[in-house]
Amino acid sequence: MKKRPSELLQGTLDLLVLKALEREPLHGYSILRWLRQVSEDGLKIEEGALYPALHRIENRGWVEAEWGLSESNRQAKFYALTEQGRRQLEVETHSWKSYVEAVAKILAAT
Repeated sequence: MKKRPSELLQGTLDLLVLKALEREPLHGYSILRWLRQVSEDGLKIEEGALYPALHRIENRGWVEAEWGLSESNRQAKFYALTEQGRRQLEVETHSWKSYVEAVAKILAAT
């Protein structure tokens, strides 16, 4: 049975959101759009998962939020990485790469 990409994200959404915010502050819809675009539609993240993740990482001090106007001139909450968030992105990226490497070794074993 083939798993949908969203099922594979458990535990990685915070990392993906931090990565999306690495270059510039974005609002929620822009984060979703960026993740879909960069993954070439390989990841389908629902708003129902994104916004709790944004609140969780905001509560951890990894992002700061500020209200502003979106591209369509609507009020939107923009999220920006804090220094703590940048450090966490580094830690999470290293951890994820180590995990992927370990799984790859197992899958390559004969």
